[in-house]
Amino acid sequence: MQKHKAIVSSEHLVSRKAAELSQLEYALINAGHAFERWMVHCMSAAGIPDLSPLDVLVLHNTNHRGREKTLAGLCLVLNVDDTHLINYALKKLRRLNLVEARRRGKEMGYSTTDEGKAVCRRYREIREACLVDALALFGGPDPEEMAAMATRLRAMSGIYDQAARAASSL
Repeated sequence: MQKHKAIVSSEHLVSRKAAELSQLEYALINAGHAFERWMVHCMSAAGIPDLSPLDVLVLHNTNHRGREKTLAGLCLVLNVDDTHLINYALKKLRRLNLVEARRRGKEMGYSTTDEGKAVCRRYREIREACLVDALALFGGPDPEEMAAMATRLRAMSGIYDQAARAASSL
């Protein structure tokens, strides 16, 4: 049986110790960009063009569970260190009347407007029709396999975060 050549984006980083890690990183790069492209196009189909992937994530996370969110809370959940990025997305979403802000003591609380909730519902409908149904049609991963992949990816993100902290101290 012939061994397949590793598909990597940075061959110079491949070592005997970590060839598979380079393959995983290349897959993550491609999956990340595909997911971002999907979010932008799905939101555009839902009637809101010209949002960035982060704008879409901020809208969905602000809408999550119908609870008011803070800037710090959104940064934490989205794993974004630069609060200015989230703040800019919130301002953009407020201008579009998708998110509203209310003072909570010294902080601002953010929640989705009725229009923001409606856009999130339209996004979900498009997601069901274009993504969920397609996965099912082609026998996509079963729910347990999908949950296991999600658990592994969350664990990998923790490992990469720890490695980033270690590298910053060198």
